[in-house]
Amino acid sequence: MLRIEKIKINVLEYNFSKLQSKVEAILKTKVKSIQIVKKSLDARKDDLYYVFVVDALVSNEKKVLNRKVKNVYLAPKEEYVFPRLGKEKLENRVIIVGSGPCGLFCSYLLAINGFKPLIIERGEKVEDRIKTVDEFFNDNILNSESNIQFGEGGAGTFSDGKLNTLVKDKAFRGKKVFEILVENGAPSEIMYESKPHIGTDILRKVIINMRKKIISYGGEFRYNTKLTNLFFKDSLESIEVNNKEIIPCNVLVLAIGHSARDTFKMLDDKKIAMQAKPFAIGIRIEHPQEMINLSQYKKKINLPPATYKLTYKASTNRSIYSFCMCPGGYVINASSEEKRLAINGMSNYKRDSENANSALVVQVTPADFGTKPLDGITYQRALEEKAYQIGKGLIPVQLFKDYKDKKKSDKLGDVSVITKGKWNLADINELFSSEINETIKEGITYFGTKIKGFDRDDALLFGVESRTSSPVRILRDDNLEANIKGIYPGGEGAGYAGGITSAAIDGVKLAEKIAEKYNFFL
Repeated sequence: MLRIEKIKINVLEYNFSKLQSKVEAILKTKVKSIQIVKKSLDARKDDLYYVFVVDALVSNEKKVLNRKVKNVYLAPKEEYVFPRLGKEKLENRVIIVGSGPCGLFCSYLLAINGFKPLIIERGEKVEDRIKTVDEFFNDNILNSESNIQFGEGGAGTFSDGKLNTLVKDKAFRGKKVFEILVENGAPSEIMYESKPHIGTDILRKVIINMRKKIISYGGEFRYNTKLTNLFFKDSLESIEVNNKEIIPCNVLVLAIGHSARDTFKMLDDKKIAMQAKPFAIGIRIEHPQEMINLSQYKKKINLPPATYKLTYKASTNRSIYSFCMCPGGYVINASSEEKRLAINGMSNYKRDSENANSALVVQVTPADFGTKPLDGITYQRALEEKAYQIGKGLIPVQLFKDYKDKKKSDKLGDVSVITKGKWNLADINELFSSEINETIKEGITYFGTKIKGFDRDDALLFGVESRTSSPVRILRDDNLEANIKGIYPGGEGAGYAGGITSAAIDGVKLAEKIAEKYNFFL
Protein backbone atom coordinates (compact mmCIF):
# COMPACT_ATOMS: atom_id res chain seq x y z
CA MET A 1 0.00 0.00 0.00
CA LEU A 2 1.33 3.43 -0.93
CA ARG A 3 0.52 6.66 0.89
CA ILE A 4 0.12 9.88 -1.10
CA GLU A 5 -0.06 13.24 0.68
CA LYS A 6 -1.12 16.77 -0.29
CA ILE A 7 -3.58 15.90 -3.05
CA LYS A 8 -5.60 19.05 -3.79
CA ILE A 9 -8.93 19.13 -5.61
CA ASN A 10 -11.22 22.15 -6.02
CA VAL A 11 -14.35 21.56 -3.94
CA LEU A 12 -16.59 22.33 -6.92
CA GLU A 13 -14.90 19.59 -8.96
CA TYR A 14 -14.57 16.90 -6.32
CA ASN A 15 -15.97 13.40 -6.57
CA PHE A 16 -14.40 10.04 -5.71
CA SER A 17 -13.62 9.20 -9.35
CA LYS A 18 -11.83 12.55 -9.71
CA LEU A 19 -9.72 11.70 -6.65
CA GLN A 20 -8.78 8.27 -8.05
CA SER A 21 -7.82 9.80 -11.38
CA LYS A 22 -5.64 12.35 -9.57
CA VAL A 23 -3.90 9.54 -7.63
CA GLU A 24 -3.24 7.60 -10.83
CA ALA A 25 -1.82 10.73 -12.47
CA ILE A 26 0.56 11.26 -9.54
CA LEU A 27 1.67 7.60 -9.45
CA LYS A 28 1.63 7.24 -13.27
CA THR A 29 -0.04 3.85 -12.94
CA LYS A 30 -3.47 2.31 -12.50
CA VAL A 31 -4.60 1.69 -8.92
CA LYS A 32 -6.61 -1.30 -7.71
CA SER A 33 -8.26 0.67 -4.92
CA ILE A 34 -7.81 3.80 -2.83
CA GLN A 35 -8.71 4.62 0.75
CA ILE A 36 -8.98 8.15 2.12
CA VAL A 37 -6.79 8.55 5.20
CA LYS A 38 -7.45 12.25 5.79
CA LYS A 39 -9.59 14.94 4.20
CA SER A 40 -9.39 18.62 5.13
CA LEU A 41 -10.61 21.90 3.69
CA ASP A 42 -8.24 24.66 2.61
CA ALA A 43 -10.27 27.89 2.74
CA ARG A 44 -7.39 30.35 2.96
CA LYS A 45 -7.95 31.75 -0.53
CA ASP A 46 -10.95 32.56 -2.71
CA ASP A 47 -10.82 29.15 -4.37
CA LEU A 48 -11.62 26.39 -1.89
CA TYR A 49 -9.80 23.08 -2.04
CA TYR A 50 -10.09 19.69 -0.38
CA VAL A 51 -6.68 18.36 0.63
CA PHE A 52 -6.35 14.58 0.88
CA VAL A 53 -4.03 11.95 2.23
CA VAL A 54 -4.77 8.67 0.44
CA ASP A 55 -3.59 5.06 0.60
CA ALA A 56 -3.50 3.33 -2.78
CA LEU A 57 -3.12 -0.34 -3.68
CA VAL A 58 -1.07 -0.88 -6.85
CA SER A 59 0.38 -3.96 -8.49
CA ASN A 60 3.85 -2.47 -9.12
CA GLU A 61 4.60 -0.89 -5.72
CA LYS A 62 8.42 -1.14 -5.93
CA LYS A 63 8.53 0.39 -9.38
CA VAL A 64 6.49 3.40 -8.24
CA LEU A 65 8.62 3.89 -5.11
CA ASN A 66 11.81 3.74 -7.19
CA ARG A 67 10.60 6.80 -9.07
CA LYS A 68 10.84 8.74 -5.78
CA VAL A 69 7.70 10.76 -6.44
CA LYS A 70 7.25 13.68 -4.05
CA ASN A 71 4.82 13.02 -1.15
CA VAL A 72 4.59 9.31 -2.00
CA TYR A 73 5.91 6.63 0.37
CA LEU A 74 5.12 3.19 1.74
CA ALA A 75 2.02 3.40 3.92
CA PRO A 76 2.90 2.74 7.58
CA LYS A 77 1.20 -0.03 9.54
CA GLU A 78 -1.35 1.65 11.80
CA GLU A 79 -2.93 -1.06 13.90
CA TYR A 80 -4.11 -1.04 17.51
CA VAL A 81 -3.10 -4.08 19.57
CA PHE A 82 -4.72 -4.90 22.92
CA PRO A 83 -2.21 -6.29 25.43
CA ARG A 84 -1.93 -9.94 26.44
CA LEU A 85 -3.89 -10.67 29.60
CA GLY A 86 -2.10 -10.80 32.94
CA LYS A 87 -1.89 -13.77 35.26
CA GLU A 88 -3.42 -12.41 38.47
CA LYS A 89 -6.95 -13.74 38.97
CA LEU A 90 -9.69 -11.28 39.86
CA GLU A 91 -11.65 -12.05 43.00
CA ASN A 92 -14.59 -9.94 41.82
CA ARG A 93 -15.68 -8.43 38.54
CA VAL A 94 -14.35 -5.04 37.47
CA ILE A 95 -16.76 -2.24 38.34
CA ILE A 96 -16.82 0.89 36.20
CA VAL A 97 -18.42 4.02 37.65
CA GLY A 98 -19.93 6.12 34.89
CA SER A 99 -20.92 5.36 31.30
CA GLY A 100 -19.56 8.43 29.55
CA PRO A 101 -16.86 8.00 26.87
CA CYS A 102 -14.15 6.93 29.32
CA GLY A 103 -16.30 4.38 31.16
CA LEU A 104 -18.04 3.13 28.03
CA PHE A 105 -14.87 2.48 26.03
CA CYS A 106 -13.08 0.96 29.01
CA SER A 107 -16.07 -1.37 29.46
CA TYR A 108 -16.19 -2.18 25.75
CA LEU A 109 -12.52 -3.20 25.52
CA LEU A 110 -12.70 -5.24 28.72
CA ALA A 111 -15.92 -6.96 27.64
CA ILE A 112 -14.73 -8.05 24.19
CA ASN A 113 -11.51 -9.37 25.76
CA GLY A 114 -13.23 -11.72 28.16
CA PHE A 115 -13.89 -9.58 31.22
CA LYS A 116 -17.54 -9.14 32.18
CA PRO A 117 -17.59 -5.67 33.72
CA LEU A 118 -20.34 -4.19 35.85
CA ILE A 119 -21.11 -0.61 34.85
CA ILE A 120 -22.92 1.52 37.42
CA GLU A 121 -24.48 4.79 36.26
CA ARG A 122 -26.14 7.32 38.55
CA GLY A 123 -28.42 8.53 35.75
CA GLU A 124 -30.82 6.84 33.39
CA LYS A 125 -30.17 4.80 30.27
CA VAL A 126 -30.05 7.01 27.22
CA GLU A 127 -33.63 6.33 26.00
CA ASP A 128 -35.12 7.43 29.34
CA ARG A 129 -32.57 10.20 29.81
CA ILE A 130 -33.62 11.85 26.53
CA LYS A 131 -37.21 12.06 27.76
CA THR A 132 -36.12 13.47 31.13
CA VAL A 133 -33.93 16.13 29.49
CA ASP A 134 -36.65 17.11 27.01
CA GLU A 135 -39.05 17.57 29.92
CA PHE A 136 -36.47 19.80 31.63
CA PHE A 137 -36.07 21.91 28.48
CA ASN A 138 -39.85 22.33 28.25
CA ASP A 139 -40.85 22.65 31.93
CA ASN A 140 -37.61 23.73 33.67
CA ILE A 141 -38.04 21.01 36.30
CA LEU A 142 -34.61 19.51 36.99
CA ASN A 143 -33.83 15.88 37.76
CA SER A 144 -30.56 16.29 39.65
CA GLU A 145 -29.54 12.65 39.04
CA SER A 146 -30.35 12.37 35.34
CA ASN A 147 -29.78 15.42 33.16
CA ILE A 148 -27.36 16.91 30.62
CA GLN A 149 -24.40 15.97 32.85
CA PHE A 150 -25.49 12.63 34.31
CA GLY A 151 -26.72 9.52 32.54
CA GLU A 152 -25.65 6.98 29.97
CA GLY A 153 -23.28 8.47 27.42
CA GLY A 154 -22.13 11.26 29.71
CA ALA A 155 -22.27 14.99 28.96
CA GLY A 156 -21.16 14.38 25.37
CA THR A 157 -24.52 12.76 24.59
CA PHE A 158 -25.99 16.27 24.46
CA SER A 159 -23.22 18.04 22.56
CA ASP A 160 -22.02 18.50 19.00
CA GLY A 161 -20.36 15.09 19.12
CA LYS A 162 -17.02 16.59 18.06
CA LEU A 163 -14.26 13.98 17.86
CA ASN A 164 -11.14 16.02 17.14
CA THR A 165 -8.38 15.74 19.72
CA LEU A 166 -4.79 16.90 20.26
CA VAL A 167 -3.77 13.63 21.92
CA LYS A 168 -0.52 12.20 20.52
CA ASP A 169 -1.46 8.65 19.67
CA LYS A 170 1.43 6.39 18.64
CA ALA A 171 -0.47 3.29 19.82
CA PHE A 172 -3.46 4.10 17.52
CA ARG A 173 -5.95 4.06 20.37
CA GLY A 174 -7.82 6.93 18.72
CA LYS A 175 -8.12 4.94 15.51
CA LYS A 176 -9.51 2.03 17.52
CA VAL A 177 -12.02 4.36 19.17
CA PHE A 178 -13.20 5.57 15.76
CA GLU A 179 -13.42 2.01 14.44
CA ILE A 180 -15.63 1.06 17.39
CA LEU A 181 -17.82 4.09 16.80
CA VAL A 182 -18.26 3.21 13.12
CA GLU A 183 -18.96 -0.45 13.97
CA ASN A 184 -21.76 0.79 16.19
CA GLY A 185 -23.42 3.17 13.76
CA ALA A 186 -21.29 6.32 13.42
CA PRO A 187 -20.78 7.67 9.88
CA SER A 188 -17.70 6.18 8.21
CA GLU A 189 -16.27 9.59 7.25
CA ILE A 190 -15.18 10.18 10.85
CA MET A 191 -12.24 7.89 10.01
CA TYR A 192 -10.73 10.54 7.74
CA GLU A 193 -12.39 13.95 8.22
CA SER A 194 -9.98 16.47 9.76
CA LYS A 195 -12.76 17.78 12.01
CA PRO A 196 -14.92 14.70 12.59
CA HIS A 197 -18.23 14.91 14.39
CA ILE A 198 -21.21 12.63 14.98
CA GLY A 199 -23.92 14.94 16.27
CA THR A 200 -26.00 14.31 19.34
CA ASP A 201 -28.73 12.49 17.40
CA ILE A 202 -26.44 9.80 15.93
CA LEU A 203 -24.27 9.57 19.05
CA ARG A 204 -27.26 8.42 21.08
CA LYS A 205 -27.83 5.48 18.72
CA VAL A 206 -24.14 4.56 18.86
CA ILE A 207 -24.26 4.49 22.66
CA ILE A 208 -27.22 2.10 22.63
CA ASN A 209 -25.44 -0.22 20.19
CA MET A 210 -22.27 -0.20 22.30
CA ARG A 211 -24.31 -1.06 25.37
CA LYS A 212 -25.91 -4.01 23.58
CA LYS A 213 -22.49 -5.26 22.45
CA ILE A 214 -21.09 -5.04 26.00
CA ILE A 215 -24.08 -6.96 27.36
CA SER A 216 -23.70 -9.61 24.63
CA TYR A 217 -20.18 -10.26 25.97
CA GLY A 218 -21.40 -10.66 29.54
CA GLY A 219 -21.21 -7.07 30.80
CA GLU A 220 -23.96 -5.64 32.98
CA PHE A 221 -25.38 -2.13 33.36
CA ARG A 222 -27.11 -0.80 36.46
CA TYR A 223 -28.75 2.60 36.09
CA ASN A 224 -29.94 4.98 38.83
CA THR A 225 -27.04 3.57 40.83
CA LYS A 226 -24.69 6.07 42.48
CA LEU A 227 -21.35 5.38 44.12
CA THR A 228 -21.68 6.62 47.71
CA ASN A 229 -18.76 5.08 49.62
CA LEU A 230 -15.49 3.15 49.35
CA PHE A 231 -14.09 0.56 51.77
CA PHE A 232 -10.40 -0.30 51.78
CA LYS A 233 -7.41 -1.13 53.95
CA ASP A 234 -4.20 -1.45 51.96
CA SER A 235 -6.26 -1.76 48.78
CA LEU A 236 -9.90 -1.55 47.68
CA GLU A 237 -12.22 -4.19 49.15
CA SER A 238 -15.78 -3.05 48.41
CA ILE A 239 -17.99 -0.14 47.44
CA GLU A 240 -21.36 1.20 48.56
CA VAL A 241 -24.06 2.32 46.13
CA ASN A 242 -27.18 4.36 46.82
CA ASN A 243 -26.16 4.71 50.50
CA LYS A 244 -27.16 1.11 51.29
CA GLU A 245 -25.90 -1.71 49.08
CA ILE A 246 -22.37 -3.08 49.55
CA ILE A 247 -20.72 -4.69 46.52
CA PRO A 248 -17.37 -6.55 46.80
CA CYS A 249 -14.86 -4.86 44.50
CA ASN A 250 -11.10 -5.01 44.05
CA VAL A 251 -10.82 -3.11 40.75
CA LEU A 252 -12.81 0.10 40.35
CA VAL A 253 -12.66 2.48 37.39
CA LEU A 254 -13.67 6.03 38.34
CA ALA A 255 -15.04 7.55 35.12
CA ILE A 256 -17.33 9.92 36.98
CA GLY A 257 -17.33 12.96 34.67
CA HIS A 258 -16.52 16.58 35.52
CA SER A 259 -19.80 17.37 37.30
CA ALA A 260 -20.03 14.63 39.95
CA ARG A 261 -19.43 17.11 42.74
CA ASP A 262 -20.93 14.98 45.50
CA THR A 263 -18.71 12.08 44.45
CA PHE A 264 -15.63 14.33 44.52
CA LYS A 265 -16.61 15.33 48.07
CA MET A 266 -16.88 11.67 49.10
CA LEU A 267 -13.50 10.89 47.55
CA ASP A 268 -11.92 13.85 49.33
CA ASP A 269 -13.42 12.67 52.63
CA LYS A 270 -11.94 9.21 52.01
CA LYS A 271 -8.49 10.79 51.46
CA ILE A 272 -8.24 9.86 47.79
CA ALA A 273 -5.37 12.07 46.58
CA MET A 274 -6.67 14.97 44.50
CA GLN A 275 -5.64 18.49 43.59
CA ALA A 276 -7.29 21.60 42.21
CA LYS A 277 -6.56 22.24 38.54
CA PRO A 278 -7.11 25.10 36.10
CA PHE A 279 -10.25 25.25 33.98
CA ALA A 280 -12.05 27.95 31.99
CA ILE A 281 -15.17 30.06 32.45
CA GLY A 282 -17.12 32.44 30.27
CA ILE A 283 -20.15 32.80 28.04
CA ARG A 284 -21.64 31.42 24.83
CA ILE A 285 -22.15 33.64 21.82
CA GLU A 286 -24.66 33.13 18.99
CA HIS A 287 -24.54 34.46 15.43
CA PRO A 288 -26.40 33.57 12.25
CA GLN A 289 -24.71 30.53 10.73
CA GLU A 290 -25.01 32.16 7.31
CA MET A 291 -22.82 35.03 8.54
CA ILE A 292 -20.12 32.60 9.72
CA ASN A 293 -20.29 30.68 6.45
CA LEU A 294 -19.83 33.82 4.37
CA SER A 295 -16.87 34.96 6.46
CA GLN A 296 -15.10 31.60 6.43
CA TYR A 297 -15.85 30.52 2.85
CA LYS A 298 -15.86 34.06 1.37
CA LYS A 299 -18.78 33.15 -0.87
CA LYS A 300 -22.13 31.35 -0.81
CA ILE A 301 -21.33 27.71 -1.50
CA ASN A 302 -22.88 24.34 -0.80
CA LEU A 303 -20.55 23.15 1.96
CA PRO A 304 -21.15 21.97 5.54
CA PRO A 305 -21.75 24.79 8.07
CA ALA A 306 -18.47 26.58 8.73
CA THR A 307 -16.58 26.47 12.01
CA TYR A 308 -14.05 28.81 13.60
CA LYS A 309 -11.29 28.77 16.19
CA LEU A 310 -10.27 32.06 17.80
CA THR A 311 -7.90 33.24 20.51
CA TYR A 312 -6.78 36.63 21.88
CA LYS A 313 -4.53 37.98 24.65
CA ALA A 314 -6.33 40.92 26.28
CA SER A 315 -4.91 43.99 28.02
CA THR A 316 -5.90 42.32 31.30
CA ASN A 317 -3.07 39.83 30.59
CA ARG A 318 -5.64 37.05 30.32
CA SER A 319 -6.34 35.07 27.17
CA ILE A 320 -9.80 34.35 25.78
CA TYR A 321 -10.49 31.59 23.26
CA SER A 322 -13.37 29.89 21.51
CA PHE A 323 -14.28 26.47 22.85
CA CYS A 324 -16.68 23.73 21.76
CA MET A 325 -17.93 25.65 18.73
CA CYS A 326 -21.29 24.30 17.51
CA PRO A 327 -22.18 25.18 13.91
CA GLY A 328 -25.90 25.03 13.19
CA GLY A 329 -26.49 24.29 16.85
CA TYR A 330 -28.29 25.25 20.04
CA VAL A 331 -27.31 26.78 23.36
CA ILE A 332 -28.63 24.40 26.01
CA ASN A 333 -29.40 24.56 29.71
CA ALA A 334 -26.86 22.07 31.07
CA SER A 335 -27.65 22.45 34.78
CA SER A 336 -27.29 19.55 37.20
CA GLU A 337 -27.91 21.17 40.61
CA GLU A 338 -30.95 22.92 42.02
CA LYS A 339 -30.87 26.73 41.89
CA ARG A 340 -27.65 26.70 39.86
CA LEU A 341 -27.49 27.25 36.11
CA ALA A 342 -24.83 26.23 33.59
CA ILE A 343 -24.95 26.14 29.79
CA ASN A 344 -23.36 24.21 26.94
CA GLY A 345 -23.68 23.89 23.16
CA MET A 346 -25.27 21.10 21.12
CA SER A 347 -25.70 20.21 17.43
CA ASN A 348 -27.34 17.42 15.50
CA TYR A 349 -25.39 15.58 12.79
CA LYS A 350 -26.77 17.83 10.02
CA ARG A 351 -25.97 20.99 12.02
CA ASP A 352 -29.04 22.59 10.50
CA SER A 353 -30.27 25.23 12.97
CA GLU A 354 -30.01 28.83 11.77
CA ASN A 355 -27.39 29.89 14.34
CA ALA A 356 -23.79 29.07 15.17
CA ASN A 357 -22.70 29.19 18.80
CA SER A 358 -19.45 28.85 20.67
CA ALA A 359 -18.17 29.23 24.19
CA LEU A 360 -15.77 32.14 24.68
CA VAL A 361 -13.82 31.31 27.80
CA VAL A 362 -11.03 32.59 30.01
CA GLN A 363 -8.78 30.29 32.00
CA VAL A 364 -8.88 30.48 35.78
CA THR A 365 -6.37 28.81 38.07
CA PRO A 366 -6.05 27.97 41.77
CA ALA A 367 -4.63 31.48 42.16
CA ASP A 368 -8.14 32.74 41.36
CA PHE A 369 -10.19 30.36 43.49
CA GLY A 370 -8.01 28.54 46.02
CA THR A 371 -5.64 25.60 46.23
CA LYS A 372 -7.69 23.04 48.17
CA PRO A 373 -8.92 20.15 45.96
CA LEU A 374 -12.56 21.25 45.93
CA ASP A 375 -12.07 25.03 45.77
CA GLY A 376 -12.69 25.08 42.01
CA ILE A 377 -16.08 23.45 42.56
CA THR A 378 -16.98 26.14 45.10
CA TYR A 379 -16.01 28.78 42.53
CA GLN A 380 -18.11 27.12 39.81
CA ARG A 381 -21.11 26.88 42.10
CA ALA A 382 -20.96 30.58 42.97
CA LEU A 383 -21.00 31.49 39.26
CA GLU A 384 -23.89 29.12 38.57
CA GLU A 385 -25.90 30.44 41.52
CA LYS A 386 -25.48 33.98 40.18
CA ALA A 387 -26.50 32.88 36.67
CA TYR A 388 -29.64 31.27 38.09
CA GLN A 389 -30.45 34.47 39.99
CA ILE A 390 -29.97 36.96 37.16
CA GLY A 391 -31.86 34.73 34.73
CA LYS A 392 -34.64 34.19 37.27
CA GLY A 393 -34.13 30.44 36.98
CA LEU A 394 -33.72 30.51 33.19
CA ILE A 395 -30.78 30.97 30.81
CA PRO A 396 -29.62 34.62 31.02
CA VAL A 397 -29.32 36.29 27.59
CA GLN A 398 -27.90 39.69 26.62
CA LEU A 399 -27.07 41.58 23.43
CA PHE A 400 -23.38 42.34 23.00
CA LYS A 401 -23.99 46.11 22.79
CA ASP A 402 -25.85 46.05 26.10
CA TYR A 403 -23.10 43.93 27.65
CA LYS A 404 -20.56 46.59 26.66
CA ASP A 405 -22.86 49.30 28.02
CA LYS A 406 -23.42 47.38 31.27
CA LYS A 407 -27.20 47.37 31.02
CA LYS A 408 -29.80 44.62 30.97
CA SER A 409 -31.17 43.97 27.49
CA ASP A 410 -34.85 44.80 27.02
CA LYS A 411 -35.30 43.50 23.46
CA LEU A 412 -33.60 41.41 20.80
CA GLY A 413 -32.08 42.54 17.50
CA ASP A 414 -32.04 40.58 14.26
CA VAL A 415 -30.39 37.47 15.75
CA SER A 416 -32.93 34.94 16.99
CA VAL A 417 -32.40 33.08 20.27
CA ILE A 418 -31.81 29.41 19.47
CA THR A 419 -31.82 27.40 22.70
CA LYS A 420 -32.88 24.14 24.29
CA GLY A 421 -34.28 25.45 27.54
CA LYS A 422 -36.11 28.62 28.49
CA TRP A 423 -34.38 32.00 28.74
CA ASN A 424 -34.65 35.52 30.14
CA LEU A 425 -32.98 38.80 29.23
CA ALA A 426 -30.42 39.83 31.85
CA ASP A 427 -27.12 41.69 32.45
CA ILE A 428 -24.28 39.17 32.21
CA ASN A 429 -21.83 41.72 33.68
CA GLU A 430 -23.17 40.63 37.07
CA LEU A 431 -21.68 37.16 36.64
CA PHE A 432 -17.99 37.94 36.52
CA SER A 433 -15.27 40.12 37.94
CA SER A 434 -14.48 43.31 36.04
CA GLU A 435 -11.26 41.67 34.80
CA ILE A 436 -13.09 38.69 33.27
CA ASN A 437 -15.78 40.95 31.79
CA GLU A 438 -13.19 43.23 30.22
CA THR A 439 -11.32 40.23 28.77
CA ILE A 440 -14.52 38.93 27.14
CA LYS A 441 -15.46 42.35 25.73
CA GLU A 442 -12.00 42.95 24.31
CA GLY A 443 -11.93 39.45 22.88
CA ILE A 444 -15.25 39.75 21.06
CA THR A 445 -14.24 43.12 19.63
CA TYR A 446 -10.96 41.69 18.38
CA PHE A 447 -12.66 38.60 16.94
CA GLY A 448 -14.75 41.03 14.88
CA THR A 449 -11.55 41.84 12.97
CA LYS A 450 -11.19 38.17 12.09
CA ILE A 451 -14.82 37.29 11.33
CA LYS A 452 -16.91 40.12 9.93
CA GLY A 453 -19.94 40.72 12.16
CA PHE A 454 -18.64 38.73 15.12
CA ASP A 455 -18.86 41.87 17.28
CA ARG A 456 -22.22 43.01 15.89
CA ASP A 457 -24.39 44.84 18.40
CA ASP A 458 -27.11 42.19 18.40
CA ALA A 459 -24.85 39.15 18.82
CA LEU A 460 -26.35 37.12 21.66
CA LEU A 461 -24.46 36.26 24.85
CA PHE A 462 -25.54 33.49 27.23
CA GLY A 463 -24.30 32.64 30.72
CA VAL A 464 -22.69 30.85 32.30
CA GLU A 465 -20.20 28.45 30.65
CA SER A 466 -18.58 26.90 33.72
CA ARG A 467 -18.19 23.18 32.93
CA THR A 468 -15.45 23.37 30.28
CA SER A 469 -13.36 20.77 32.10
CA SER A 470 -12.95 19.25 35.53
CA PRO A 471 -11.78 21.61 38.29
CA VAL A 472 -10.20 18.57 40.00
CA ARG A 473 -7.47 16.08 39.14
CA ILE A 474 -7.50 12.69 40.89
CA LEU A 475 -3.84 11.76 41.12
CA ARG A 476 -2.68 8.44 39.67
CA ASP A 477 0.65 6.63 39.29
CA ASP A 478 2.35 5.07 36.28
CA ASN A 479 -0.03 2.10 36.51
CA LEU A 480 -2.96 4.59 36.39
CA GLU A 481 -3.96 3.75 39.97
CA ALA A 482 -4.89 6.24 42.68
CA ASN A 483 -3.14 6.31 46.06
CA ILE A 484 -5.49 3.47 47.07
CA LYS A 485 -4.62 0.41 45.00
CA GLY A 486 -7.38 -1.01 42.86
CA ILE A 487 -8.88 2.41 42.08
CA TYR A 488 -8.32 3.59 38.51
CA PRO A 489 -9.39 7.24 37.94
CA GLY A 490 -9.75 8.36 34.36
CA GLY A 491 -11.38 10.51 31.74
CA GLU A 492 -12.47 14.11 31.87
CA GLY A 493 -13.77 14.01 35.44
CA ALA A 494 -10.44 12.78 36.81
CA GLY A 495 -8.62 15.51 34.92
CA TYR A 496 -7.02 13.41 32.16
CA ALA A 497 -9.12 14.30 29.10
CA GLY A 498 -10.85 17.20 27.39
CA GLY A 499 -13.54 15.86 25.13
CA ILE A 500 -15.21 12.72 23.79
CA THR A 501 -12.21 11.27 21.96
CA SER A 502 -9.56 11.99 24.58
CA ALA A 503 -11.84 10.60 27.30
CA ALA A 504 -12.47 7.47 25.24
CA ILE A 505 -8.73 7.04 24.64
CA ASP A 506 -8.12 7.32 28.38
CA GLY A 507 -10.75 4.64 28.93
CA VAL A 508 -8.85 2.39 26.51
CA LYS A 509 -5.64 3.02 28.49
CA LEU A 510 -7.38 2.02 31.72
CA ALA A 511 -8.68 -1.19 30.13
CA GLU A 512 -5.14 -2.01 28.98
CA LYS A 513 -3.65 -1.50 32.44
CA ILE A 514 -6.28 -3.70 34.06
CA ALA A 515 -5.88 -6.40 31.40
CA GLU A 516 -2.08 -6.36 31.65
CA LYS A 517 -2.32 -7.21 35.34
CA TYR A 518 -5.42 -9.39 35.64
CA ASN A 519 -7.13 -12.30 34.03
CA PHE A 520 -10.93 -12.33 34.12
CA PHE A 521 -12.46 -14.31 36.99
CA LEU A 522 -15.71 -15.52 35.39
